[in-house]
Amino acid sequence: MTMPPFAPSQRVPLPDAMAGLCFILLLLLGLFSNGQAWFAAGFSLPLAGWQDFMAGKPMEQTALAMAKAGLPAGAAKIERGLSWQLAGDLGPRVREGERDWLFLVDELTPHPDGERDAAARAQEVIWLNQRLARQGIALLVAVIPDKSRVVAEHLGRLQRSAKFEYRVKEWADRLAQAGIEVIDLNDTLAGLQARREIPFLRTDSHWTEAGAEAAAARIASQIQRLNSAGQTSPGWRLTGQERRPRPGDLVRLAGIDWLPTALQPRPEWVQQSRFEPVASVTPTLRRIHAANADNDDLFGDAELPAIAVIGSSFSRNSNFVPFLAQHLQARVANFAVDGGDFAGAARAYLGSAAFKQTPPRLLLWEIPERVLMADRRLDRLDRTD
Repeated sequence: MTMPPFAPSQRVPLPDAMAGLCFILLLLLGLFSNGQAWFAAGFSLPLAGWQDFMAGKPMEQTALAMAKAGLPAGAAKIERGLSWQLAGDLGPRVREGERDWLFLVDELTPHPDGERDAAARAQEVIWLNQRLARQGIALLVAVIPDKSRVVAEHLGRLQRSAKFEYRVKEWADRLAQAGIEVIDLNDTLAGLQARREIPFLRTDSHWTEAGAEAAAARIASQIQRLNSAGQTSPGWRLTGQERRPRPGDLVRLAGIDWLPTALQPRPEWVQQSRFEPVASVTPTLRRIHAANADNDDLFGDAELPAIAVIGSSFSRNSNFVPFLAQHLQARVANFAVDGGDFAGAARAYLGSAAFKQTPPRLLLWEIPERVLMADRRLDRLDRTD
């Protein structure tokens, strides 16, 4: 059967023509969006060795770069907003418990090799303790319990795995048996709950100032018992307090922080303290020090913090380190890293000039519970000695 020849006078149906035009327009917009992103990146192309090339790394990097272009990024933003408004979906990283209480998925997800990875992390802490001891440095480990553990009454329909019940206690016991000073802050933060104080922020993954100060007071008492605070020095001075709105990092992680406030989870107002650093040596004494520069015992080491903090964003939120310094009446150096997980800040600090040239008397390692059993392929210490 022969097909009739195409007649130029025949017209394409309007719906088909519109669909074709929309498809062409979408392709052109995508091409323009990716070209704009390419120009903005300075024509940079992913480079890789042969092994990375065979593993598909260049294509993976290209896909990630294209995802950040204007069109796909805008579409993803709209999709996140619609998913939240229509289905209450907060994406792959965040879950909603009771109304407006948000939780990290990381706190609720069991890991297949979690027990093995937790044991390996304990061995790394034991190794570090032995290394520091050879240098005359004490180690104190503080484990921050999950938000979903301490404020479990706000989980709503969310569930924590039964495997998580004793993971902090078992991990802390393993360190204690190796002679390491370790603090489980669960009782401290749960105690605030019992007094109807809120230890964790509702739309954020971190603690409130009440939680941070309670933890700081508990840790300070342990440091004082160890006699590792060094020379007394004001460190930080509280200059005022006020209530301010705090945008939650879980709202941002869910990708809905661009929505009007009325369409986001209920905004949070928190106490915000203001601190200012207090010089441990006055200008006059500094001049005396300069005039006696050959006297190594005069104020030289007195100005150096005897305590250094490594850890995660918990140590960089809600004034935890200023509260700690205030309770100790001593200077505290903060080397915590946002997103540092278990080993990020430790790797950075132990390899830094600050540690090599001016090591502390005590190293406080703050560790969130949720990272104990997490995959450690990219989160481990460099055990070089």
